[in-house]
Amino acid sequence: MRYMVVIEEGESSWGAHVPDLPGCIAVGNSREEVVALIREAIDLHIEDLAAQEIPVPTPCSDSEFVEVSAA
Repeated sequence: MRYMVVIEEGESSWGAHVPDLPGCIAVGNSREEVVALIREAIDLHIEDLAAQEIPVPTPCSDSEFVEVSAA
C-alpha cells in the first residue's frame, strides 16, 4: 500500500502524519529522519490494527499544490 504522508518543518524539528491513519505520527531532527520514522510508524500502526482485528484503512488521501498571489 502507498499512503500519503504530510511532512512539516517546525522551529526545531520535523513532523509527519498520515491522514488515512489517524494517530500515526512521527517527529525527527531532520526531514530524512522523520521520513524514516514515519515509515516505521506506518508499519507498526498497521500491525497494531491487524492485532486488534481492526480493518486497515485503504489509502485514499491525495494532495495538490495550489499557486496563489501573495497579498
